[in-house]
Amino acid sequence: MKYQWFLAMALCICSCSHDKEKSEKFLHNVYVMSPGGDASASEREFAGIVEEKSEISVGFKTAGELKRIYVREGQHVTKGQLLASLDDSDYRLGVEALQIQYDQVKEEVERARKLFEKKSMSANDYEKAVAGLKQLGVQLQVNRNKLAYTRLHAPSSGIIESVNFSAGEMVDAGTAVFNMLDVSQKSVVVDIPVSLYLERDQIKDIYCVTSHSRGTEYAMTILSILPKADGNQLYRMKLGFKGESRSLTPGMNVTVNLTLRSNGNNNNNVRIPHSALFREGGKDYVWVVKRDSTISKQMVEINPIYEGADVEVTSGLSQDALVVRAGVRMLHEGEKVKIIEKPSETNFGGML
Repeated sequence: MKYQWFLAMALCICSCSHDKEKSEKFLHNVYVMSPGGDASASEREFAGIVEEKSEISVGFKTAGELKRIYVREGQHVTKGQLLASLDDSDYRLGVEALQIQYDQVKEEVERARKLFEKKSMSANDYEKAVAGLKQLGVQLQVNRNKLAYTRLHAPSSGIIESVNFSAGEMVDAGTAVFNMLDVSQKSVVVDIPVSLYLERDQIKDIYCVTSHSRGTEYAMTILSILPKADGNQLYRMKLGFKGESRSLTPGMNVTVNLTLRSNGNNNNNVRIPHSALFREGGKDYVWVVKRDSTISKQMVEINPIYEGADVEVTSGLSQDALVVRAGVRMLHEGEKVKIIEKPSETNFGGML
């Protein structure tokens, strides 16, 4: 009988020890954050698209037969680079003919000058000879210009978007032989909501990234904001690059990140990750960790028009509260949790 009593006590002690071990084993590890840490600034993220400075239609200043094209579609060209040329045979003949006539009249004017100095020619006749020489000089320069116009050069650095003619075709003056994208100054266009437009003076830092940039951030600055909303109540904002952006091409999609200063009117507002928020009964809640490491469900109100990477909480949460950052649907009211400072390497995303 005594032996049976000792055996029952031993089983009870083992059972209690096992229950305690089991309770500690299933203690949830949580990663917490303090929402007041980022209260002085907020980040917002928008989709944007890279645009060229302008699209240029490039053509000859004079008419003629297209002799040769030196570039192809999609080719990068630099300012002043030769793009195409016309058959200049007739223009050269025109210059030569006027050059001969100009040289002849110039000699006659020189002889007239000597006669005028000897008072053997009237002032009126001498002035007519000088005026005739000037007129021929102007005509000669016009023909030289037309000859120079038979060679078409790039007005700026850019990309040849399209070639509209082939060698041997006749082109008129001003006809667009090439369509060219001027990429000497690229920009990014973003559509922003009314909430950000009203806080545009609070924007302090802007950068953009692409899915192919491998973490490279391109610093940007605001060029303009169109002060008129479109049918979707969005405002068109144009951003310029502060530094090198050669790897970005027109038409490329980018993600624009903007950092805003606190405007002083929402100092009680805090921001938390989307993963810290959960809904029950049509209301929003977060888990707050108490001093005894137990958790309590806290109802919060969020800003419905805030558009950022986080959620803006307008009431129900203090800046010094410890909020469970992720894995909120695995927790229950009043349970004790273990706070971890940093997610382990095997805890991807800090979900535990």
